[in-house]
Amino acid sequence: MDVIESLASKCRVATAHDGVLNSECAFTFHSPYTSPKGIVVNLLTFVGSVEELALPHDGDAGLFVRIVKSRVEKTVPEKEESCEETALSKKVTKLGVGVEGGFASEDEKFETVCSYSIVAMARADGSCAVTAEVPYNEDSKSALPTGVCLSADSVIVHSGMVVVIDLAAWELDDVPKPVSKYAADLPFVDNGVAVSPDPNQWKCEKSGSTENLWLNLSDGYIGGGRKNWDGSGGSNGALDHFNDTGNHYPLVVKLGTITQDPDTADCYSYAPDEDGPVKIPNLAHLLQKRGILVNQMQKTVKSTAELEVELNATYAFDAITEKGADLIPVNGPGLQGLQNLGNSCYMNSVLQLLLSNTIPELASRYGTFPKADITTHPLFKLPPSDAPNDVLCQTAKLSCALTSGAFVGPLPPSATVTDAASPSTDPKYRIAPRMFKHVIGKDHVDFRTGQQQDAAQYLQYLFEKLDRAELAGSSRLPNKEAGTSPPLSSNLFAFQTTSRLVCSADNKIKYQNSSAAETLLSLRIPMDAAVVSDSTENADTPEQKLQKSEKEQTTATAKSKETVEVVPTVTFQNCLDSWSGNTAIDGLRWPHLQNETHSALQTLSFTNFPRYLIVQMQRYELGADWTPKKLEVNIDMPEHIDLNGFKSSGPLDGEILVPEEEEPSSSSNTTPVDAPPSQQPVIDEGALGQLMDMGFSMNGCKRALVKVGGSDVEAAMNWIFEHNMDPDFNDPLPEADSSSGGGGGGAAASLEDGVDEGVVMSLVDTLGCFTVDQVKAALKATDGAADRAADWLFSHMVSLTHYLISI
Repeated sequence: MDVIESLASKCRVATAHDGVLNSECAFTFHSPYTSPKGIVVNLLTFVGSVEELALPHDGDAGLFVRIVKSRVEKTVPEKEESCEETALSKKVTKLGVGVEGGFASEDEKFETVCSYSIVAMARADGSCAVTAEVPYNEDSKSALPTGVCLSADSVIVHSGMVVVIDLAAWELDDVPKPVSKYAADLPFVDNGVAVSPDPNQWKCEKSGSTENLWLNLSDGYIGGGRKNWDGSGGSNGALDHFNDTGNHYPLVVKLGTITQDPDTADCYSYAPDEDGPVKIPNLAHLLQKRGILVNQMQKTVKSTAELEVELNATYAFDAITEKGADLIPVNGPGLQGLQNLGNSCYMNSVLQLLLSNTIPELASRYGTFPKADITTHPLFKLPPSDAPNDVLCQTAKLSCALTSGAFVGPLPPSATVTDAASPSTDPKYRIAPRMFKHVIGKDHVDFRTGQQQDAAQYLQYLFEKLDRAELAGSSRLPNKEAGTSPPLSSNLFAFQTTSRLVCSADNKIKYQNSSAAETLLSLRIPMDAAVVSDSTENADTPEQKLQKSEKEQTTATAKSKETVEVVPTVTFQNCLDSWSGNTAIDGLRWPHLQNETHSALQTLSFTNFPRYLIVQMQRYELGADWTPKKLEVNIDMPEHIDLNGFKSSGPLDGEILVPEEEEPSSSSNTTPVDAPPSQQPVIDEGALGQLMDMGFSMNGCKRALVKVGGSDVEAAMNWIFEHNMDPDFNDPLPEADSSSGGGGGGAAASLEDGVDEGVVMSLVDTLGCFTVDQVKAALKATDGAADRAADWLFSHMVSLTHYLISI
């Protein structure tokens, strides 16, 4: 007890705005359910973790609350029923949860047993060690310091960071709560009723229940709330009181959600024209009339929105949708499922592809060996408070869970999917990648919401986030040779393409390589090559694969030949041929023909092959009314694919090539990074800020911008990718001296002399899609002729970025 008292100053009370991680470890997917030790939550930072990772590597000591939970199946008294009656009672006849004839709720089948303790921990011999532990319950509270008890209680009852993340996504999709029109002139009954500030004194005046209590702001009546969709909830006492009093007192507030922050209070209007959550601006004044001072209240229960999100987060919806389906049960390392967070299947499919040992190189970097200790990964060597928002840490957390098999549940006794009794519904074995979803998508307008998104778009965005994190934290990555830069994860999938253009005017040929590497091959499905085979004539469409009732299934079987729509098949080879085949391109400008415009035939091929090729099939096309239409087609994918025929071999014997364009001399156009300040371009502050936001150093960003002309962020980013491991990358640039005349001289000479600044700005404003540096390069290449400079820009769009880098 002395140790705990000595650390009492390292505690604070969690508020509604604190991120409290009380349901999941920040580094692993361990939770209060996964082991007898549960998780420990720091009472100062409110970050939860397993014991081994509870303190920073340079940390001293801290105070924690241990949370352990277990799910115990309820014992239901047996009733004497016939087999027929038992079958009828279990048969689902309604689409609902917790209602008669519907699916049974978790609360009806299981109860959660919780235990808590106060834990003092300190670093000893490089590891975290427990120095004192005291059970935390009503009997032991009196012996503990008051501050410790208040801190522990605030952590235990807090909705938690996981629910807050889901709630934020839910609120993005939901309509904002309106201000109740009844708040300003709400009737007040002066009946002398005063509400005690002690939560232990609150109870429903109808049923005597002490949970889910709502206070009527007009007459002080305390009643139970409505039932939730899963059968849990209150006694309907508050709503019944509203009806019994003639619908005169519509506004209620949930007791336990009231704090000095008005946004945390859960307010509701029973008025028929509102009937939903509302805001009550004068809530503090109304509560004061009943003896409640908001600045003295603490949040002790979860709001309705938090409970709804929690129910959606914990209920096993797949147990409903797949009930009765004959599936093949599998488990083990690399065979770990991910929980659907609500329309997150697009993300889960991408993560299973990349991080579940399908790609050995990524498994080696972010994952671990089967049955290995997942707490020892090198990327976990950072302070616990930094872990939830660290991209590399959260990626390793997810990959370790998928590759280790640490959270794999036992195989079910049969291949038939059951409901809540299935191990897949046990929170001990369910992995919900909420933290990963949040840290990757929090800055993206679409991926931070709970709406369905495109998997291909998410994959490419994920590569961007990983690239930036790996560049910024390259020293943390495992399996890195000393003095070398570890390859980016996206490089495993990167490839370039070569375009072969045949001019229609003179049949001369031009080869162009793609300006940037691609990580996804998007293939159009050529429906003109589709065929109907015997194997597809009797196949169901995706819509027909939905589960049917016994009666519907019998009817469908009898009429299958009449009602089944035939689904055609396209081979994968057809798709590759369509991608690589001749495509007509109109309006190309040909410099060797005095910039005349002529059409061309284009064929595509691979400049290089990636280690792994990711292919996206374009299943949507624009219909006649310009709306997207999904293609119902089967893709015949072979087990082995030979791409050698799609490799670019360069110019062939006998081909007449388009003459190479005369580019400006590199010796006259290059601006060396170490050139005198008067010869360097002016660095655009906005571009510098964008690059630094990606995690690169100021000096490195300045070097990149100087190299590409001062303002082109994309070109500077490419330069950084190629040169971030140069020995002088982070060295400061040469400082300006008094003789250089400051930045003004650099602005005048950012490119070569003889470029009219007035013409530059005129072209920038007129064209609207080119930067100042690009226009200056074009004017220099065309001897200052504005009309030719515009043509030069449009004809060099593909190679413009590389050209700027070269100068």
